[in-house]
Amino acid sequence: MAAAMLTASASAQRTAITANKAQDNWYIGINAGVATPMSKFSYDAVGDKKAGFMKGITPEFGIRVGKNLTTVFGLALDVDAYFGNKQKGNIYGAGKSMLGSKTFVNMTNFDLLTTWNLSNAFAGYKGEPRAFELIALVGGGYSRLWAAKEGGINAKVALDFAFNLGEAKAWQVYLEPYAMFANGWNNPFKKAMTAYDGKKMGGFFGLKVGVNYKFGNSNGTHNFKVEELRDQAEIDGLNAKINELRADNNAKDGKIAADAREIADLKAKLAACEARPVQTVVEEKKENILQPMVIFRQGKSTIDAAQYASIEMVAKYLRNHKDAKVIVRGFASPEGKAEFNQKLSEKRAEAVKTALIKRYKISKDRITTQGLGATDKISEENDFNRVAMFIDTTK
Repeated sequence: MAAAMLTASASAQRTAITANKAQDNWYIGINAGVATPMSKFSYDAVGDKKAGFMKGITPEFGIRVGKNLTTVFGLALDVDAYFGNKQKGNIYGAGKSMLGSKTFVNMTNFDLLTTWNLSNAFAGYKGEPRAFELIALVGGGYSRLWAAKEGGINAKVALDFAFNLGEAKAWQVYLEPYAMFANGWNNPFKKAMTAYDGKKMGGFFGLKVGVNYKFGNSNGTHNFKVEELRDQAEIDGLNAKINELRADNNAKDGKIAADAREIADLKAKLAACEARPVQTVVEEKKENILQPMVIFRQGKSTIDAAQYASIEMVAKYLRNHKDAKVIVRGFASPEGKAEFNQKLSEKRAEAVKTALIKRYKISKDRITTQGLGATDKISEENDFNRVAMFIDTTK
């Protein structure tokens, strides 16, 4: 039967279960019920009093401790005690039942049972216990009949109709019919019967109700948990995506390093340019060129804030010399088309004139403008050719 259920379990189980650690899937429970002989016999010395199936019923109480090793197979230890039922007149004295004392324990069983979850074996485990399960128990152990002071081995077969309760299914209530058999001359049931009438009795049939509590597991539940697995194709796809992102990141790191090198090179060139002296073009006709010049950005005619210092110096000069007049000459660097550079130089001269008039309140009659287009004569560096300069025309 074990081999058949293991084969069915392997066929039905299609999910991977998290590891069952030593402290996982333990449970403890209590149960109570009644037991009755399977065959008829006499419980007094002369054979007048009869007992048998559904006659001479004995109450019982038990404790069960177990561990589920897999979703199908487990082990359980049962300790059961059977009590007197107030029947009178047997050979052990007045007020004794067929198994012994009226008020104290008559018999105890210590049984090691294998448990087989038939529902999981044949239908598979889906991640949590079903609301209803069918569980078979098979095993044996030792029985002690205290009234007769005899003991011996036994075999036990049971079937649990189990109901799993609660949101976490930590509680299990079950109805268990069972049969207990003897094997050998030291059968405690046999000893009990031979003490009455010498007849052999096949064993006991019992029915009990029990409740088990399943302790919490390392997986965060009170039961087995399905492992979340990925197939190999999905794993390969994720690895490919990781490699793609890593390569993209490396390429971006390379671009950042290249940009950093270019920035450092440009800074070095700018520092070299700033270290060179400003070169001015001296025309054949000697002109009184005022030293301040306004420098513009490439392609722009707007005045940067830093350049207003040069314009302010010229404005101060004009206020100090009431008769002085100036020509504002605009230039452009040689890049680009000549027509564009001509217009750009004119705009630069006009921008400076407007600043003198509006910002520094210099009369427009004292200022004229010239746009001289592109030049490379002022400086060897193109940056220094994008300027507007002032010519004093009063001398």
